[in-house]
Amino acid sequence: MYYELYIDVLFLVNFMMDSLLLLTVRTLLKCPVPCWRVFLGGAAGAALTCVTVALALPVWMKYLSFYLIITGIMIVFGLRIHTIPLFFRACVILYLTAFLMGGIMQFVRPYVHMWSLYYLVAVISYYLIHTSWKMITRLKEVQEKRCAVTLYTGSGRYHIQALADTGNVLRDPLSKQPVNVISKELAMDMWGQPEQYEEGKIRYIPYRTVSGTSVMPILKIERMCVHLEEDIWIADPVLGISEEKISENEEYQMLLNADIAGGIKDGCKSSSSTAV
Repeated sequence: MYYELYIDVLFLVNFMMDSLLLLTVRTLLKCPVPCWRVFLGGAAGAALTCVTVALALPVWMKYLSFYLIITGIMIVFGLRIHTIPLFFRACVILYLTAFLMGGIMQFVRPYVHMWSLYYLVAVISYYLIHTSWKMITRLKEVQEKRCAVTLYTGSGRYHIQALADTGNVLRDPLSKQPVNVISKELAMDMWGQPEQYEEGKIRYIPYRTVSGTSVMPILKIERMCVHLEEDIWIADPVLGISEEKISENEEYQMLLNADIAGGIKDGCKSSSSTAV
């Protein structure tokens, strides 16, 4: 059985698909290469594919070229990857992306009768994978910043969820301590009305947001424990009470100060904290 194959069409199809796959790998691995180099890698892969198809090579050699040699050249040339661990990661991501994109295109193939629309589906598939990955990454980042916290006050013990917010650099001008911001709803649950907050130990400090300057009520509580792999105990922490919602979905009730948070990589630790 013989097939009529147009080499220019084969090149364009492979150039498009290879470029989309390399763009996806570039995004997921955050490779610092320009788009033009990615497209050159796609062109190199498409050209090598055409040469391999045109040559009278054994079947096993063609498969070796398609799935290993050409893929490796595309990754090294198009993404400037030269370390072995990163190279294998790029290969895995490329094959997984090709599998997902191929599955999407096979799903819609019976319903698309124009090749131009079929290629449009490939581009849409790339953006779907790209968008999905960004959403998963953002969700993971938020989850990594969250931690459980226990507040110990004169009115009891409260278990809440906190977000390690490195953008919160608010400090008490009097004591110079970092201020951790809690929601107004949580404060109401713990102490009731503002005049009842810890028996009048409340003070007010100025703070600035994107909407302007205002004042925030603050007070000290007995202690606070940030629950990580090790419990981080903080004596006499300062809490600020926000008049605005700090979480739209009420997923967390506190914004840990940047000093206490110590950066996300340090797992919410601060230099003044004690691990037990």
